[in-house]
Amino acid sequence: MKVMIRRNASGELSAYVPKKDLEEPIVSVEKESLWGGTVTLGNGWVLELPEMDADTKLPITVEAKKSGG
Repeated sequence: MKVMIRRNASGELSAYVPKKDLEEPIVSVEKESLWGGTVTLGNGWVLELPEMDADTKLPITVEAKKSGG
């Protein structure tokens, strides 16, 4: 699914899923660099993000996979 990852003025990460019209804060990340690991959203969804360079500029839209229930 397409997911837009962005950082607000306070430095907090969030994810927006256009098909669901859903925006949630990212509450935990598996890898410090963000990319190539999973992130957990405020609603409990776990998304697998693609491998990308650690210095990838935000906001960016990526193809992510929802894992778990």
